[in-house]
Amino acid sequence: MSEKQEIIKQMLELQRKFIALEQSGEFSTEQYYDNEGESELAIHKRSYDELATKLVDLAHAEKGSHR
Repeated sequence: MSEKQEIIKQMLELQRKFIALEQSGEFSTEQYYDNEGESELAIHKRSYDELATKLVDLAHAEKGSHR
């Protein structure tokens, strides 16, 4: 499996977990918008953002373009 495919697989898994967290109703509105905290949700969103950035960087490198 290529690195891009592995990142996409991880992102899809994180999306499934996020949907489950969101539907559980176990977090507050403040937690939902907190990207800097140490809650499970904040850590989850940062992980997803890091993977998305890495995927974009790989796509740019593949095409020889920059951001």
